[in-house]
Amino acid sequence: MRARKRFGQHFLHDPGVIERIVAALSPGPGDCLVEIGPGRGALTRALLQSPCRSLDAIEIDRDLAAQLREAFAAERRFTLHETDALRFDFTALARERGRLRVLGNLPYNISTPLLFHLLQSLQSISDLHVMLQREVIERMAAAPGNGAYGRLTVMLAPWVRVERLFDVGPGAFQPPPRVWSAVARLTVRPRPSFPVSPAFAAVVAAAFAHRRKTLRNALRGLVTADQIERCGVDPAARPETLPPEAFNAIAERAGAASGSSLS
Repeated sequence: MRARKRFGQHFLHDPGVIERIVAALSPGPGDCLVEIGPGRGALTRALLQSPCRSLDAIEIDRDLAAQLREAFAAERRFTLHETDALRFDFTALARERGRLRVLGNLPYNISTPLLFHLLQSLQSISDLHVMLQREVIERMAAAPGNGAYGRLTVMLAPWVRVERLFDVGPGAFQPPPRVWSAVARLTVRPRPSFPVSPAFAAVVAAAFAHRRKTLRNALRGLVTADQIERCGVDPAARPETLPPEAFNAIAERAGAASGSSLS
């Protein structure tokens, strides 16, 4: 069946890339896998050849879902969820299965919102192996001062370690996208790398809403220049130069100043 643009579909078909993804994941006998966007089932088939304990697949396209049900009807470890991954309750599934290992060729058009949705269930997830547009992977793994460093980088930093694994060319997909992709491993930290302030997300979002603004201007209304300076941060600095811990320090100051969580 043809790919549907509204779902951002580009079906992975390259056996070499599929093999590299499965090798990077290295599923074990006790692993509970969750595949987002199985599409035509090429990666799904390879995953079911592993000794994983279970494989739950989330597919929004009803026609593809029908094909997947038929293709894997005899596989007892396979469960299909015909729904939107942005609305899927990963925590509820983990209560049934145990800690999850999430993977998938994520649709480019919802990749960032989906990552933020997954952040809400990280207590139920061991790791994520995701294929995304190469520029998104670059943002996820960027260091302060890098042009790719931004809101996504900072929001992921306390919760996961990001490892860029390998790039994937357009020819690995049908139809081929106009951009390169990349695969990354996100390993969930046993505990956050620092105690995250309830105001962290609000401060990070405000700081990167206008990247060219200084912190003094970007965070006006949340904290004053003097409060930023008390955190050991130059109010004239631009957000892409700050490590995640600095945003958290500012968030703690902002939360204390407002008497609320700013959530």
